[in-house]
This record gives sequence, structure tokens and C-alpha cells, in this order.
Amino acid sequence: MSWLWWIIIGAIAGWLAGKLMRGGGFGFIVNLLVGIAGAVIGGWVFGLLGIAAGGIIGSLVTALVGAILLLWIISLFKRA
Repeated sequence: MSWLWWIIIGAIAGWLAGKLMRGGGFGFIVNLLVGIAGAVIGGWVFGLLGIAAGGIIGSLVTALVGAILLLWIISLFKRA
């Protein structure tokens, strides 16, 4: 069940990150996939910084930060 929550929270984070990023991200499906990958990246970055976020809201914030970071990195390569 935890994998299902992880995918759902990542998908929500990807959608939110697409709405927050200038230009709207890269479309609905790609933003969802980026959100799921961003959840992994956010967890890794928060772990490096020694930040622990628990619960659904903490997981959503972690995934959102990771998704925004990943969308930003992808946008750098898209412009090049």
C-alpha cells in the first residue's frame, strides 16, 4: 500500500509543480511522471540536508520540492 501512496503523492506533486513553474511545465502526463521521479529526488535531497518530513503533508512537500527541482533541471536542457 505504501507504493500506491507514493505514486499518488508523486503524481499530485507533479501536477502542482507544473502549475507553479513558469510556463506550466511540460503537460499533464509528463508532469505526473516528473512528480513521481521528483518524490524520489526530494527524499534524497531532504535526506542530504537532514530534513525529515512525516505524514501525508510532509511527503507531499518533499515530493513537490523534488518535482520543482526536476522540472527546473529539465527546463534548462529543453532551452539548450
